[in-house]
Amino acid sequence: MFALFARLFVLRPLLGVAILGIPVLALIAIGLVTITVLKLLFFVVLPIALVVWLVKRVLKPHDDMASAPSE
Repeated sequence: MFALFARLFVLRPLLGVAILGIPVLALIAIGLVTITVLKLLFFVVLPIALVVWLVKRVLKPHDDMASAPSE
């Protein structure tokens, strides 16, 4: 069976590329896009969100008496 497929791909190289090459290229492309998106999220979006959160937290006016229970 394997010999038949090997001979088929030798006789028709474009068919072999179409069957084996395109899925491999698609997997490589999907992997690269996934890695790029994760890097973008981790190294760009997350630090910006963290800085914005910290600035809001530091600059927010604190009223210590507001959280104390009233007697």
